[in-house]
Amino acid sequence: MGVFDAWRYFERVDQIPVDELVEQRVRCVLVDRDNTCVPRDTKVAPVEVTAWLEDVRSVGIRTCIVSNNFHSAQVEESARELGCDVVHHAMKPAPFALRRALELEGVSAAEAVMIGDQVFTDVVAGNLARVRTILVKPQSRRDLWYTQIMRLGEGLVLRGRTFEGDGRG
Repeated sequence: MGVFDAWRYFERVDQIPVDELVEQRVRCVLVDRDNTCVPRDTKVAPVEVTAWLEDVRSVGIRTCIVSNNFHSAQVEESARELGCDVVHHAMKPAPFALRRALELEGVSAAEAVMIGDQVFTDVVAGNLARVRTILVKPQSRRDLWYTQIMRLGEGLVLRGRTFEGDGRG
């Protein structure tokens, strides 16, 4: 598996089976905020994502948002609303914030999974931190200008990949 390859691919966060995370002995879910949990065009997490995170915590798995977003107040507000711990100013793809999140949650890399919508930030950071990665499709087409450019490169990396889910994403 290369640095750009995710462990799993899903259409949406809420389609990731919680029972499979338990079977894989995941003790902590690290999750990106923008366009993974919170669509960029609404800035409010969908009910399905909130419910999924509640389901994750109900089986004893810890949750932590790891976000590159520099608007700390917005990220912290989302973390409160979603019931997650938070590490912002992550500077992904550097793995340092993921390592900080693992330390905060008291888990090893082998006990965690990183979920995000971008190959060149979320997946690479997770792989560099030796955390299993799950790539989901972005919730919104609206993105920062530089992210839109990176999405072109992602298209090449993701060519031929199949995303699990219902196809609505």
